[in-house]
Amino acid sequence: MSDHEQQPAPRRGKVLEALARAERKLFTRPAPKSAKARMKFLRTREGGSTAAVAKRLGTSRRTVERYLAGKLTKPQKRLQAALVEETESEWQPQVRAQARAQASTSRGMMVEVTAYFGFTCTGSSDDGRERQITTDISPTYVKQILELQESGATEEDLHPIVAEAITESYFTEWGTRADGLRADFTSVSSISFRF
Repeated sequence: MSDHEQQPAPRRGKVLEALARAERKLFTRPAPKSAKARMKFLRTREGGSTAAVAKRLGTSRRTVERYLAGKLTKPQKRLQAALVEETESEWQPQVRAQARAQASTSRGMMVEVTAYFGFTCTGSSDDGRERQITTDISPTYVKQILELQESGATEEDLHPIVAEAITESYFTEWGTRADGLRADFTSVSSISFRF
């Protein structure tokens, strides 16, 4: 791989990006901002290996070394996106772990979503349509969502569990109405989570 050759940065879907944004809001200190500071941080996390950092970022070892030496300062868009994602995924792991543990055992999470919801139910139900919904998600579902995220689940893997969590809390009001209702969502316009 040449110094200027890069693999495309990993692209997250809207649900995965919303989970990452929710975690970033938990940070008690700002993550490193400059490319050099991010490279140094990632090199520390990789035990000093510039080769491991290069592999994570989809670039060459020589490119990583140039950023660390200050010879390069402004990364191309793909490298910049990978730097931000990789740095923030490693930043303040104890703060994130504590919030995740609380959300998946006692507190739950809040979700705000605008998406197309379709329904299946015994009896009659509304036709599917785009809805904007804000609701709490129970700790049981939060735990499943976070476990899927950690295991490398795709956006399509997360949609059914998030839809089920929204169905339970919003449409069936924790099992007190609309027995047997099942909602699926597609065409997510926007989504955000709060721990």
